[in-house]
Amino acid sequence: MRVLMIHCHPRADSYSAALRDTAAAALKAAGHAVDIRDLYAEGFAAALSAEERARYHTEGDNEAGIEDHVAALRWAEALVLVYPTWWYGMPALLKGWFDRVWSPGVAFRLGAGAIEPLLTNIKRIGVVTTYGSPSWLLWYIGWPDRKLIGRGIRRLCAKGCGLDWVYLNAMDQRKPAELDAFVVKVRNHFSRW
Repeated sequence: MRVLMIHCHPRADSYSAALRDTAAAALKAAGHAVDIRDLYAEGFAAALSAEERARYHTEGDNEAGIEDHVAALRWAEALVLVYPTWWYGMPALLKGWFDRVWSPGVAFRLGAGAIEPLLTNIKRIGVVTTYGSPSWLLWYIGWPDRKLIGRGIRRLCAKGCGLDWVYLNAMDQRKPAELDAFVVKVRNHFSRW
């Protein structure tokens, strides 16, 4: 399977980077082709400029400056997102990646009364994330990032697109052995893909 992995954390020495490397190594060992995009490392510009917004609905023209990301999305059969959850959602840079790259003609087409999914090549989405919150609080507030990806983003992919949610809650209170155990969990999970 062709896997596009999007990583979003500003520090190269972060726990998130270790999770990215673990998931990528497991996927490669299982025989998958993996294209890793590190949004911070490449200096991805998250904000839509006024010019980009003006051409946002013009298919083709709206791909200017993001052609490599669009090509990677169209190449992928699976998408893996690795990020820390901040303020109950994905980092702003990752949200900006969706804003800029998942545009009309790329991820969807506006139809009469409904959005027509265009990323039907993506049959599986995996998320690896960490939360500072306990699980009960995530459920209480409605788990915003999981809803966004599970109900919104996934709808633009193949019918029946699978969603794997691999997460560690209460991260700030975890002992080193628990953090190591989660790395093993990530490795085992993606080894079975």
